[in-house]
Amino acid sequence: MANNIFGIDLGTNNIKIYSKNDDSVMVEKNMIAIENKKTLFAYGNSAYEMYEKAPGNIHISYPLCKGVIADIHNMETLIKYFISDMSKGSIKPADYYVAVPTDVTEVEKRAFYDLIKDAGVKAKKIMVVEKAVADGLGLDIDVKNSQGVLVVNIGYDTTEISILSLGGIVLSKLIKIGGLKFDDAIRAGVRKEYNLLIGGKTAENVKFSLAELEASGKGAQVFGRDIVTGLPVEREIPTSLVDECLREHFNMIIDNIKVILERTPPELAADIYRHGIYLTGGASQVNHLAELVSIGTGLKVNVASEPMNSVVLGLAKIIKDDNYKSVAHAIEGMSK
Repeated sequence: MANNIFGIDLGTNNIKIYSKNDDSVMVEKNMIAIENKKTLFAYGNSAYEMYEKAPGNIHISYPLCKGVIADIHNMETLIKYFISDMSKGSIKPADYYVAVPTDVTEVEKRAFYDLIKDAGVKAKKIMVVEKAVADGLGLDIDVKNSQGVLVVNIGYDTTEISILSLGGIVLSKLIKIGGLKFDDAIRAGVRKEYNLLIGGKTAENVKFSLAELEASGKGAQVFGRDIVTGLPVEREIPTSLVDECLREHFNMIIDNIKVILERTPPELAADIYRHGIYLTGGASQVNHLAELVSIGTGLKVNVASEPMNSVVLGLAKIIKDDNYKSVAHAIEGMSK
């Protein structure tokens, strides 16, 4: 049997892994639970279930922070277990394609390479792909031609704004605003307005159910702790309050898109005007975000059909189609 090939998109909140052998994509929470500082207790979705509910001796964390690896040891553990799960328990030598953000330092990029090399997954060849290029391919854009394409990937911790042309990145900007900031804004707004403390998971559920709630004319039912009495209570939060909480962060994303557009060469700007902005990433689905970006920039906004998976689908395309192999490269100074 030929060697397997894996494509890995290390998201801060969710990890996405493509396996060529069975042409499947695994999506799990990028989270680990460690008991007594040394024993692996749970990982992935099961660790997320325990998040904000675990006792003091179980530490639950995300190994990635702001799009880069913050805890390489735990991340290696996660990679090994996820690859083992996808390989039905027997890890065989394989090639790996890893998506890396553009606007990070060389040291941070190198950490993605070292992670796979040292994770004990028998990596034969490790290639890195610029995340924005994989994003473009996952959105079914032919990134190798000379058209300018503006991709905005709104993730959990960061938003990456990139202009692609000829298989490379012309301009890129990484800002530290994403789904987590949206959740924090909702929590702060509910606390200020209702003296109510809610958890991060509750805020996330509210954020993703906004469109549905608005369509049915209902408010969001949330459970939390009343700051005054200290007792658990249930409250109905109007969707207008949530929209108001999120508006400031939406405006910051729009302002940063405008900054990139102002620096874009005129010929590429003409292409972007014709095709519009491509919006992807897990947090891009939040209600009203796409229409506000469109109003703020005056451009058409194309929303990805599978926003969370566009990077890993792009990696799958690179792995399957030799035409796109040239957008993947080994890191300088390392053997392939």
